[in-house]
Amino acid sequence: MAVAVLLVLGVVAAWSVLIPGVSAWENIIVAVIGSLRLTGPVAAAFAAWVAVSRRRGTGRRSLTTWQAVRAPLAILVVVGGAFTATLLVLAVRTMLTEQAGRLLPSGLVMGVAGLALYVAIGWVTGWLLPWTITPMLAGLGCYGLFAWMAQGATWADRLIPATREPYDPFRGLNAAALTDQTLWLLGISAALLLGWAAVVTRQALVLAAALLAVLAAGTGVARLLTEPRTISAQRVVYSCQEWPIMVCVHPGMRTGLPELGSAFVKIASRLAGTPGEFSRLEQHPRREDIPLAPGAVPIHVDDLAAGFADEAAEEFVENLAQECDGTPAGGYRDIVVAWLRGKPLPSGPLPEHQYAAAWFSGLTDAQRRDWLRLYYSDFSGCRLQSTHFGGQVGETGQTGRPAVPGQISQTGQGAEIGRGAPDSQVVPPYPAPATAPSAASVPPFVPRDAPAGRPRTEVRSRG
Repeated sequence: MAVAVLLVLGVVAAWSVLIPGVSAWENIIVAVIGSLRLTGPVAAAFAAWVAVSRRRGTGRRSLTTWQAVRAPLAILVVVGGAFTATLLVLAVRTMLTEQAGRLLPSGLVMGVAGLALYVAIGWVTGWLLPWTITPMLAGLGCYGLFAWMAQGATWADRLIPATREPYDPFRGLNAAALTDQTLWLLGISAALLLGWAAVVTRQALVLAAALLAVLAAGTGVARLLTEPRTISAQRVVYSCQEWPIMVCVHPGMRTGLPELGSAFVKIASRLAGTPGEFSRLEQHPRREDIPLAPGAVPIHVDDLAAGFADEAAEEFVENLAQECDGTPAGGYRDIVVAWLRGKPLPSGPLPEHQYAAAWFSGLTDAQRRDWLRLYYSDFSGCRLQSTHFGGQVGETGQTGRPAVPGQISQTGQGAEIGRGAPDSQVVPPYPAPATAPSAASVPPFVPRDAPAGRPRTEVRSRG
């Protein structure tokens, strides 16, 4: 019965810790260790319940060392079996597919060592306090203690039976840290049980063994506290997909390649020919500043939960231009960002924003790419103004709606980009008019980088 309860709790808790979509052995290890936050307190309560029953049945009889430690060791075997079963349940599906990373035995041993600590605490508590309510107190006490330590000082969270969160596939797991943590957990668990056994059996040899266990625990703590907190990113051989665009991600997230390619292909086409043009997307950790090859840009994907590709694309586009901190330029920035994301153009809070959105909606994607090529530095530096979008608030007709030009006129300055039908909708209440007025009714739009007195050659996008 205890094994079944621990197995169910372990699978539920581990499944909640798993990073969705990450096919890596380290993800499995982190999940089964994370399941200890529920199975550990239950194991402590179970050990306390057995200890209370054992204490009442034993009375004042003297015990040998083996008789004293046999019951807690049997409990550890039971909860260890449930831990192993949880691991097998999670690994059954992953064993049938190719997994990234490697299965670290030190991580599995650390999980068992963490369970040993829970059992030791529960057993000693149940023996010292043989009350009916003791098992519940032991379970709740362990849960509260380790939860408090996890949120406490930076050194305290290294001592609890858990991995350092959050798990990063690019960093992996530190095998040395897991080994040191195992030494500490096994040492303190053995010290508790042997110290209790020395008191019960009154044998000096058992007390000496308990002191050796304390020394081992101290060694593990010293190594944990002197170890660097951060772990450098490990070298990753990317998994890539070349169509519709080149996208490269961590091999444990390769199942997300098609969705990422679909989410970024339109963004790539709209940035083609501009300073923001890219030919390769690479997934990178957020905290690492890694040099990139020419034409490559970084993206951040934390997991493959529903909507992950749209979130990555949204973050990428937002990072193309700095925030405008509530200035009028922010409304113009939002118009360009909405177009890059393929969303309806926002009308904005000011009349000039509303006119700019209507003016911008009257251009084709090719014209917008040409416009963005000219003013990309203003867009990225939050320096867009009304002069970038027609120059002034348009005239209103009898319908009371703003006038929208259907073309960009460069009077006296060179070539004219032809009129294009709008391919985006303007958010109400400022819809584009049914027919666009002639260029004569709109102030001329002159690119700032066009040399005076010379025609400007039309830019042909590679998108």
